[in-house]
Amino acid sequence: QVQLVESGGGLVQAGGSLGLSCAASGRTFSSYAMGWFRQAPGKEREFVAAISWSGGSTYYADSVKDRFTVSRDNTKRTVYLQMNSLKPEDTAVYYCAAKLLNIAAMTRGLCDYWGQGTQVTVSS
Repeated sequence: QVQLVESGGGLVQAGGSLGLSCAASGRTFSSYAMGWFRQAPGKEREFVAAISWSGGSTYYADSVKDRFTVSRDNTKRTVYLQMNSLKPEDTAVYYCAAKLLNIAAMTRGLCDYWGQGTQVTVSS
């Protein structure tokens, strides 16, 4: 069992930056691919970014590529999402997710565990 707790959401002006963290419980954190998804009001949840269990591979949605960076620290059982050059369309609830080993499945939303979400609001 893995429990995920996100933090770091908030309100920021367009063009600003915000960092999210996701702390995971469980002894096998390093075996999980980790990722971020988001859901805006009235829209379906969408993939944002993912990182492999080793941190050696990362994937991004086209809409956030070159603006967002996903990273992880397995010693701290934490995954991060650094968001730069934020736009109003980035406003959403951001969810952390975990998938045992299979990062490809994670990018399709087939995750084993989900966090409760943290709100990110970007004002224009």
